[in-house]
Amino acid sequence: MNLKFSLIFLTVISVVCDTMLLPFYPQFFQEAFGVTAPEHVGYYIAACCFTVMVTFPLWAQIAKRIHEVHIWVYTQIIAGCLGLACYFSTSLIEFWIVSQTMLVFKASYLLIYPFVLRLEEKDKHLGVVGLFSVLMHFGAIGGALLGGFTLQVLDPRDIYLIMAGGDAVQVILSLYLIRRFQFPFKVEQKSAQETTDDNQAGHFLLKLGVVTLMFYFSFFLIRPFFSSYWEASTGSQSEVLTGIVYSIVGWMALGCLLWGHFKKKEVPHRQRILLAFVLCISGLMLQSVDNWTVVILGRVFFGWALYEITVRLELLLFEVSQPENYASDFSKLHLFQNVGVLLSSFTVGILVRQFDYQMTFYTAAIGCAVTALMFYILFVKPAPQSLPMKEATDG
Repeated sequence: MNLKFSLIFLTVISVVCDTMLLPFYPQFFQEAFGVTAPEHVGYYIAACCFTVMVTFPLWAQIAKRIHEVHIWVYTQIIAGCLGLACYFSTSLIEFWIVSQTMLVFKASYLLIYPFVLRLEEKDKHLGVVGLFSVLMHFGAIGGALLGGFTLQVLDPRDIYLIMAGGDAVQVILSLYLIRRFQFPFKVEQKSAQETTDDNQAGHFLLKLGVVTLMFYFSFFLIRPFFSSYWEASTGSQSEVLTGIVYSIVGWMALGCLLWGHFKKKEVPHRQRILLAFVLCISGLMLQSVDNWTVVILGRVFFGWALYEITVRLELLLFEVSQPENYASDFSKLHLFQNVGVLLSSFTVGILVRQFDYQMTFYTAAIGCAVTALMFYILFVKPAPQSLPMKEATDG
């Protein structure tokens, strides 16, 4: 098993285990703790995002001194033990404390992404970023299907036993990689070199971060309650079917990856992002229609657009970042992503409580429209040029 394939396998395991509950948090809290308030789901997801948001940059700094693979061994052992503690939790407060502590250590697996990018040349980054996007989506597909099956035939708490088993597999694979490739425990320190375009790169990252924050805030509004919306609008009681519909976005990501592999002409990133925003807004509005066929069509449009926007926004980052800064720069962009998700998580519960599920689609569409305009102004619109003074010739 080569290094790249092993890292991809680690990513799949992590995503599957960590997304089993994402579409089903409302059902999980109701069955496990008797909590039905939609605001609670939003607050919990917000707390999860905040935990990962503040701890991932810490792991990126630690990775400058300790090799990533060694970090994963210790963090996944601790995460697995905390997953078992979540299984045995009997009170809601205890579950909150233990599960958030578990996420502190699970956040270290995000180091896999910049690690793989360092192994590839810049001209291959589109394929790598696209591949990881598909892995995230298909990991979410597997997680949604596995989570739906567990909720339907087993006890909701059993999901945390599966998570702990995934952590154990990751520990074993990380130990194999250390033995196979002789990774040192400590990373050799490199002297920091200042470049003349540091300020320009920082300014670019700030602009990109603001756009990313707005986009993640917008599209994440429809995630937490999509399963509840689908079941309420169709009358379906099958969590497996709900997971399949939820996974359409992931299948579209795979279609985008394959299409990009076979097509010869590549459209510039900025143009593709703007076109994808139009498709994204259309997909969001279609999903708000109370008709299951239209909702599925909207999922198709939304999935295609989501892939294009998320992948190409990150590619814009790695075009200006240096390989030795991939982890730290990505952790900064990831910070903006999670701030968007955090704000969205606080907002979505209020929207559902005050209005209905459909309002999340309307609000997300408006947010995407504002983000598209912002992206055009910051990255596409030509900078104004001073015109030469025209000499007066009349009179």
